[in-house]
Amino acid sequence: MNTPRPAALITGASSGIGEAFARKLAGSGYRVILVARRKERLEKLAAELPGAEIVAADLTADSDLRSVEQLIASQPDLEILVNNAGFGVTGPYYASAIDALDRMHRLHVVAVGRLTHAALQGMVGRSKGNIINVSSVAGFLQMPFSVSYNATKAWMNSFTSGLAIELKRMHSPVRVQSLCPGFTITEFHDTLDMDRGSVPRSLWLTADEVVDASLRGLQRGKLFVVPGWRYRLFVVVLAVLPQSFKRFLAIKFSRPYGKPKNQSNR
Repeated sequence: MNTPRPAALITGASSGIGEAFARKLAGSGYRVILVARRKERLEKLAAELPGAEIVAADLTADSDLRSVEQLIASQPDLEILVNNAGFGVTGPYYASAIDALDRMHRLHVVAVGRLTHAALQGMVGRSKGNIINVSSVAGFLQMPFSVSYNATKAWMNSFTSGLAIELKRMHSPVRVQSLCPGFTITEFHDTLDMDRGSVPRSLWLTADEVVDASLRGLQRGKLFVVPGWRYRLFVVVLAVLPQSFKRFLAIKFSRPYGKPKNQSNR
């Protein structure tokens, strides 16, 4: 009798970090469920991953979000949920398209909260499971021209930390992680028309490096995973700086990058 493979559901799986998670987890024996808006991309990726399932869904749409929640609830062997879908909106907050900002908050906050809720109901009951919320180093600070993006990632960090405390208090073995990468070579910055040359090469990470760090951290039970020693040092230094000094640095040295626009969902 064949034992069913454990399942892993990844949102934003059509490219970048989400695609890297899909490949790594499939290679580790998981039955991967790939969720993203771009069906053609999902079909192409699934063809390379035996047994992969695809769900074309826009998680900013209530009906699609509910469908994915129901799918999660129907998976008795779901062991990993990766909340990776996301996009950015650049430019001054007041000048940004309010509908784009609304969709970003729905995706980074509402969708993450609802999908996590759906997954935890089964995981806590089974005393087994892992949830990875793909946040950002941006969640540890605030900057002009990405105010809402940074705020949603700060919420994600706080939410994940709170869940970790609550699960420990309940003596649940379910693990949660906030994955906080810095600049990563994906379509995220390309669609913002960002010149990668404006950032030192040493600060760029690959999607595989980010995912490898996440999965290592998951095995070690790390709540916050910040890939790359430079970014880890940055977060440590940032934590000890006075808020007034951090605001001064943000005002003096931040600058908009790319054209003011919203990046398409991963």
